[in-house]
Amino acid sequence: MCGIVGYIGGREAAPILIDGLCRLEYRGYDSAGVAVIDSAGTMLVRKKKGKVQNLQAVLSDAVHGTIGIGHTRWATHGEPSDVNAHPHASGNGDIVVIHNGIIENYGSIKLELERKGHTFRSATDTEVLAHLIEEVQAGGGYDLETAVRLALKQVVGTYGLAVLSQSDPNLLIAARKGSPLILGIGDGEYYLASDASAIVSYTRNAVYLEDGEIATIRREGYTVKAIDTFLTLPKAVEELSFDIEQIEKGGFDHFMLKEIHEQPDAIFNSMRGRIDPNTGKVQLGGLAAVLPQLQNAKRIIIAACGTSWHAALVGEYLIEDLAKVPVEVEYASEFRYRNPIIRPDDVVIVISQSGETADTLAAVREAKSKGALVLGICNVVGSTIARETDCGVYTHAGPEIGVASTKAFTAQVTVLSLIAILLGRLRMLPYSESKILAAELLAVPEKIRQILKLNDEIKIIAEIFKDSTNFLYLGRGYNFPVALEGALKLKEISYIHAEGYPAAEMKHGPIALIDEHMPVVVIATRDNAYGKIVSNIEEVRARKGRVIAIATEGDTEIDGLAEFTIKIPPVMDFLTPMLTSIPLQLLAYHIAVLRDCNVDQPRNLAKSVTVE
Repeated sequence: MCGIVGYIGGREAAPILIDGLCRLEYRGYDSAGVAVIDSAGTMLVRKKKGKVQNLQAVLSDAVHGTIGIGHTRWATHGEPSDVNAHPHASGNGDIVVIHNGIIENYGSIKLELERKGHTFRSATDTEVLAHLIEEVQAGGGYDLETAVRLALKQVVGTYGLAVLSQSDPNLLIAARKGSPLILGIGDGEYYLASDASAIVSYTRNAVYLEDGEIATIRREGYTVKAIDTFLTLPKAVEELSFDIEQIEKGGFDHFMLKEIHEQPDAIFNSMRGRIDPNTGKVQLGGLAAVLPQLQNAKRIIIAACGTSWHAALVGEYLIEDLAKVPVEVEYASEFRYRNPIIRPDDVVIVISQSGETADTLAAVREAKSKGALVLGICNVVGSTIARETDCGVYTHAGPEIGVASTKAFTAQVTVLSLIAILLGRLRMLPYSESKILAAELLAVPEKIRQILKLNDEIKIIAEIFKDSTNFLYLGRGYNFPVALEGALKLKEISYIHAEGYPAAEMKHGPIALIDEHMPVVVIATRDNAYGKIVSNIEEVRARKGRVIAIATEGDTEIDGLAEFTIKIPPVMDFLTPMLTSIPLQLLAYHIAVLRDCNVDQPRNLAKSVTVE
């Protein structure tokens, strides 16, 4: 959500800003804008509601300059509009600001500024920040860097921001608290971005800003200081860990479809070097230092949001089944607000694809404040959660551009499977059993390749049900979280109302919805709950519901019960979520495409949710 791009150097800024904004479109947004200072020192601001291409249409050849900032906005304060789009200017027009995050005390600041004569044009909290910087600067005669720092000390909330001033046309200022910012280091030029994908085509060298840091960037160099103390901080230059080819569509119609098909490789990469195929031994270097604490944990709490929360539910089954440790799964968004009881021998695991999810980051800080060992599972190297957790494991799924998460889910489940096997071996799981489990896990990528060959078959089913207004998804055991995830995928990208339930819960309410117009997707693999699932299917059929079953190859019984069946290769129960989720992703994708929905950028959603 919300994208930031900045540039200062020797080249034309506008094309670089537009290219970066296009790279950030996957994050979700409703308007876009740029500000460029031209050679005469004039601030040129252009902004437009809608897509980046709308902004490009209003950019004229007159927008020249070698320093600038750009933004894609996801509305929080004020509806999507040209006026509410970023950048926002100060009252005198000298200062412009772009901002990710939320200024929680903007209302009181705005009232005080209005009392002093400031007039506001937008409904945003960001414009208030621009006026506040102006007021601080004018009141104390400060330079821009000091004015920004002092203004931010009055702010309550979160921000990743960039600031330009006509009065100092060779200066770009950036600051961060709770919203990611990366400074790209080029050859005599510098780039700013909220996401590495915006700048990776220009440079592979980057400095990650931490919370409470402000960067002052000039053509001849940069400094990073602490906002509170204004002391200069040493910062390491790190190498970005992916190539531009990884964030291109690669011949697929949509990023989502590409990422569905990348899952065999993503799962393999999540396991690579972590399993000895001869012994079944799991080795996770990121957890090596805390193995005694993991072994002695009396309880594990997993906190996550959205799709990652569904992966966490699978993790609960995995860890309790294989390691016999009690597990609780929490919505990260609720975790910090209910004063959770954390004991010294508890372990908290947080899961986030981006490593920047605001709710999950808040859960990290809450757990650490209560003395818990906090372990992170995330995909983005160098992300905030990766840096703030005590230890962790990267999924190595590669960049995920589609807003609806696919390969991140299966990669997260893969890592949770590895952790469950590792914990099991530390506790009581027999060597012979762990070797079998590891071998089965290593075979998953090839089985997923087989499922992906069913793409055309699944598309035919999508054609039949694309005009449905409701869907019900049912699963049991390991596949109950998959039912939730399947329903989420459909509602996210096709805008069809869908609900997931444990199959046995159907009788406790949802069965009232079932009639001849209701498609019911049932995950009916040959596991230890198969007989119960068959009974659930019979109950749906008795009420004329239309059954789409995800079943195991060779199961002929299910063919006589379901109207449509999608068969997956046989697999051990604990690995079924990685296989059964694939047909549900494809079903949602094809229904959304047939309904002419924007699959990669569904309405109202953002890829990385950086506000609570």
